[in-house]
Amino acid sequence: MHFAKPLAVLIEELEKLPGIGPKSAQRLAFHLLNRPEEEVNSLADAIREARSKIRMCTVCQGFSAEDVCEICSDTRRDRSILCVVAEPKDVAAVERLNDFRGLYHVLHGNLDPMEGVGPEQLKVHELTARLEGGEVKEVILATNPTVEGDATALYLTQLLKPLGVRVTRLAHGMPVGGDLDFADQATLLSAFEYRREL
Repeated sequence: MHFAKPLAVLIEELEKLPGIGPKSAQRLAFHLLNRPEEEVNSLADAIREARSKIRMCTVCQGFSAEDVCEICSDTRRDRSILCVVAEPKDVAAVERLNDFRGLYHVLHGNLDPMEGVGPEQLKVHELTARLEGGEVKEVILATNPTVEGDATALYLTQLLKPLGVRVTRLAHGMPVGGDLDFADQATLLSAFEYRREL
């Protein structure tokens, strides 16, 4: 379709967002053009402000408005347990449980040789540096159960075990309330592999 140049540029930029295809980008662009100017300006200001003020926490590598994020600076957290996640959004997912009281470390990705992502591109050095003091007793690997997530977990296990910390991995398997009939083969195999004694 032929759009006025500013609209075409807006659609093109929106298509760069994850999960947004051409139709969704058009829908969003038309939605924005139909909103009051102050509402659109408010959105643009929020994007600019977040981009300029959010940085990596110097401790966990998660996103923060301060040098040290709220979680890392919370003295009530258990500093002997470290949950390693691939992305900053994964911290939010675990925090929604309201159960984990340890600290986090964000890798900013997974190992993916096909995409040229090795340990050097991830925050692995920062992770091993955090373990040097001996305060951390357990590292929970909470990477996604994908080929890349599993490869990352395996690499980290081999790297961290010799450092004398307990290395655990989140269990995989059947979701709560799930039916065996609807489980895919990989999920069902994982549920059997990681079964536990009652």
